[in-house]
Amino acid sequence: MAKEFKDFINRGNVVDLAVGIVMGAAFGAIVKSFVDDIIMPPIGSIISGVDFSSLKIQLGGPDGKASIKYGAFLQAIINFLIIAFCVFQVVKVMNKLKGPPPAPKKPEPTPTELLLTEIRDELKKK
Repeated sequence: MAKEFKDFINRGNVVDLAVGIVMGAAFGAIVKSFVDDIIMPPIGSIISGVDFSSLKIQLGGPDGKASIKYGAFLQAIINFLIIAFCVFQVVKVMNKLKGPPPAPKKPEPTPTELLLTEIRDELKKK
């Protein structure tokens, strides 16, 4: 079982996936800080100085125990859109660096196709 686990971990895809997850989490933290600390304060000042992340609808009375925090939800949407745009840009650059995909090679004829070609050529001769 230890050998199987070692083989599983040493596969390239697993290591690449682990690196991607760690990098994605770190990138997510950077984007969250960017949105929370740089993007949202000016937007809050445009909408009368309201702290965007604290926007909510109170439910069940003034005690505020139950509320719909739509500001935090909108902030999460903005985070997602920024991350998606950045990933799109990275993929776009990587695709340009790769160049165009190679032209597909014409497949070799199968033995059956070769035989049929020979038969066809023989029939044409007669």
